[in-house]
Amino acid sequence: MAVEQTRRQRRWLMWTLIVLIALAAAGFGVFRYAVNHSTVSILDKTDALFGGTKGARVAVSGAKFGADPAQRLDVIVPDGPAPARPYPVVVFLYGGGWRSGVPEEYHFVGRMLAREGFVVVLSGYRLWPQIHFPAMLEDGAASLRWTYDHIGQYGGDREQIQLMGHSAGAYNAAMLALDRQWLGREGLPDGLIKGVVGLAGPYDFYPYTSDSTKRTFGMAPHPELTQPVHFARADAPPMLLANGAADTLVHARNAVALAKALTNAGAPTRAVLFDGMSHEGILMKLAHPFDRDLRVKTAVLTFLRAQCVPTSVPMFPAAAPNQSPAHVQAQAQATAPSAAVQGKGG
Repeated sequence: MAVEQTRRQRRWLMWTLIVLIALAAAGFGVFRYAVNHSTVSILDKTDALFGGTKGARVAVSGAKFGADPAQRLDVIVPDGPAPARPYPVVVFLYGGGWRSGVPEEYHFVGRMLAREGFVVVLSGYRLWPQIHFPAMLEDGAASLRWTYDHIGQYGGDREQIQLMGHSAGAYNAAMLALDRQWLGREGLPDGLIKGVVGLAGPYDFYPYTSDSTKRTFGMAPHPELTQPVHFARADAPPMLLANGAADTLVHARNAVALAKALTNAGAPTRAVLFDGMSHEGILMKLAHPFDRDLRVKTAVLTFLRAQCVPTSVPMFPAAAPNQSPAHVQAQAQATAPSAAVQGKGG
């Protein structure tokens, strides 16, 4: 009888494991579908369901920085008493192949950063087929103008602005930081951008091979001027160029190419590659409950904090079990002129 009971327990454990694996696979499949079909709001709702709304609040919803309905932004701030000093600012530009996305779908990114002591601007921009290159950069610069003029009202420090983006948004962020003309047209000071976080961004993709790049950039008279690698310079702001090593949509070679171009120009930079991580996965790791894999969050927060002047914001993110803050800092440094591959997280 004891033997039969043991067999039943083993069968129960086996089926339980199979069900858990199936649920995990289904969850990833749902998110991948969500990203590909412009419904990232599913991920935002999942993050909220798992407690992601704690410690942050929406201070502004739908603020206009232009006449077009897409030229709007949301601001998310830490939820608590006013700080002794203004918070550093992150302007986040979302992806979607320059054809989809709205700020409210990415509140989970804003909440994560706000909980860590940043004021976050989630900026929209006009999309294809309404526009082609360089309209998305004009919109990005206009949203930075709004941020520079107004973010102090929401506890942000306009002298500590960093850019962050995923996929197409990472491209926008890199171009705004590297090609001086866009911020210059808005009358913004040179050196305004103190750092750039690019997650799975395309930076070196000419000749155009995908439908999204052909339709968005195909009309540009000088294709080389659409490529971030063309604008690498010695005085570029520090950049964290992160990519999933398993990304098949925007290959990691883009991050490696821009890191190499910056290094050759005199701004030592390396690409940080996450082993086994996909194009969607690098964004998922910023949301509950997927952020149990701390690699992306740790790299992002450590980099952002490293560019800030001393404030009341903690110097290091929470370390993973058995990791000291010094180890966390070293893990995310992005200054060596080479690509670094980080192993799979828990």
